[in-house]
Amino acid sequence: MPPEDAEVQVRPGIEGDLDALTAIYNHYVRETALTFDTAVFTPSERRPWLLSHPEDGPHRLMVAADARSQRILGYATSSPYRPKPAYGTSVETSVYVAPDAGRRGVGTLLYGALFQALAGQDVHRAYAGIAQPNEPSERLHARFGFRHVGTFREVGRKFGRYWDVAWYEKEL
Repeated sequence: MPPEDAEVQVRPGIEGDLDALTAIYNHYVRETALTFDTAVFTPSERRPWLLSHPEDGPHRLMVAADARSQRILGYATSSPYRPKPAYGTSVETSVYVAPDAGRRGVGTLLYGALFQALAGQDVHRAYAGIAQPNEPSERLHARFGFRHVGTFREVGRKFGRYWDVAWYEKEL
């Protein structure tokens, strides 16, 4: 379901989105343990990340924008799971939604578009690591057919404490 107050367009990310995407991500860096980055980024520092997600292939960046204002509401990515060649048909997926756009279906729209874009690509599995607790993310991943395959206990330290990460996988 689209956000209540706006029609949403989902499209591939472009360089012009970089400032907004960086601001969304930096919110999660500063305020949450949902990412294990601990220092905020400048847009120029995030540019290589953006460029590593072209409009084709298995590593994608999908952006949700308000149809009227074009304000970025969130993004979803598929990125390399690990750098070794044998992992080439696996991707790690993630979704980040602007803090004021949560719980309105933006993540669902983004993941729907991402998995549609991955259809036909040489991708065998998608993985998602979800820092705990995060029931909304667990529900979103279950909605798209991910299943829990294990939990790494106290694998990351942020804000002076250790955090677990639950791992989910989806066959593509």
